Amino acid sequence: MFYLETGSTDPSYNLAFEQVILENRMADSYVILWQNDNTVVVGQNQNAAEEINREFVIQHGIRVVRRMTGGGAVYHDLGNINYSFITDCKNAGYLEKERFTDPVVNALKELGLNAEASGRNDILVNGRKVSGTAERIYKNRVLHHGTLLFDTDPLMLSGALNPEPEKFKSKGVKSVKSRVGNIRAELKKTGKDIGLEEFFSHIRSCLTTGSGAVSEEAMPDIAEMKEIERLKKEKYDSFEWTYGRSPKYDYRNKMRFQGGSVEIRARVEEGMIKEAVFLGDFLGKKPLTELEKELENIEFSKSSIDSVLKRYDLTELFGDITREELLSLM
Repeated sequence: MFYLETGSTDPSYNLAFEQVILENRMADSYVILWQNDNTVVVGQNQNAAEEINREFVIQHGIRVVRRMTGGGAVYHDLGNINYSFITDCKNAGYLEKERFTDPVVNALKELGLNAEASGRNDILVNGRKVSGTAERIYKNRVLHHGTLLFDTDPLMLSGALNPEPEKFKSKGVKSVKSRVGNIRAELKKTGKDIGLEEFFSHIRSCLTTGSGAVSEEAMPDIAEMKEIERLKKEKYDSFEWTYGRSPKYDYRNKMRFQGGSVEIRARVEEGMIKEAVFLGDFLGKKPLTELEKELENIEFSKSSIDSVLKRYDLTELFGDITREELLSLM
């Protein structure tokens, strides 16, 4: 296992760093700890414009970026630590939650916290969400990453995000602020208080082997650094990648299932699909580009759409959303 740090708080650089390690390293295991400064990170399949409070984001100089994994939008600042595992994939069809969340939960328990994995992709402390996780599959490799809200500004978090009301209604709470919590605040309830640096060191020692020092020999080489800079500039910094998944539509429907929310937007001409885009916070682990392309120029009918869906492993694309649920949506 190699331990890496990005050396940056630029969200576009950090996401490019992750992608290059995932797609260029076909052996060994990696743990990466990193931080973003004042950023909203939206899931791969979300409509960025609908997930943020745009006026608030602009006013406070908050970056907005899109990651390459599914799930919902999250707010990052320097009170938050992100962790990434990159290793061989054991089961491409399912979220390998326990394999990666158990070490994080145990690290929190070692601090005396009442931590547990919950739901599709959450880690809770005393019932409050302190971490959300997501995964991406590339060939035989898996990226599993998550957040750790240690001392994040709750006012910035609740102000920057514009969450879907139905999502929080379904969980029986009224707002983001009432559902999430900070690890430091929960620690203080136990009579302890540590700073971010000490918490970072604790998480590093729990998730890595050996001394926990950065594995310099495994840091990106010159070619990989060039690729990181290219991806940062051409992909993660681009308006098209961050905001481009918002097509005009003739048909739109949105439903929430146990596996998350899904929205279909389709441009239909004379009964034929000309363009289709799926949006939502479902935990897919592969891009939807190929499926969306396959739906072009077919009849907008249940049988035609079903014939396309049957050709795909939908658990890789939509997580726990079933084919029957997708058909009911469309």
